Amino acid sequence: MVRSDARENRARILAAAREAFAEDGGASMNQIAQRAGVGAGTLYRNFPTRESLVLAVYQDEVGRITGTVPGLLARMPPLEALRHWTTELVEAMRRKHGLGDALGPGAHQTITEQSYGPVIAAITELLDAGKKDGSIRADADPGDFLQLTGALWRAASSPEDRAPHMLALILDGLRAHR
Repeated sequence: MVRSDARENRARILAAAREAFAEDGGASMNQIAQRAGVGAGTLYRNFPTRESLVLAVYQDEVGRITGTVPGLLARMPPLEALRHWTTELVEAMRRKHGLGDALGPGAHQTITEQSYGPVIAAITELLDAGKKDGSIRADADPGDFLQLTGALWRAASSPEDRAPHMLALILDGLRAHR
């Protein structure tokens, strides 16, 4: 069982690393330890390598985003929940570029493998809710939706943010014909 102070240290390290990597993908482990208010030993006990820290930050972010689905569905209709969730995902992908700068090539594959399942599960939950209430077409596929939203990340990074308009088109295509 992990002690509460150890959990708090880990959470502080992850938060500090998330901020540091967003500002500068080249942030050092020492800078992150200082920002988190922990010693280097505590940092390396939790994350023995820089790559393990970056992967943990990314996994934490994926977990946070995928964990919002039930609450969104409880508060809003499925299509609106999907719009909100996808916008949040696009924002996270925008922030991820700092993390990408901090990773070696092998870690990019690991991130893709670790995040694909939870992201597809979240999209499936959102689409299934819409299929159940008749607002989303029955043939909507989570893999297709994820591929389409890949274009949103690039559009959101352009000087003229086209992502909201593009997302509206994607969601319109998902609407069930009544």
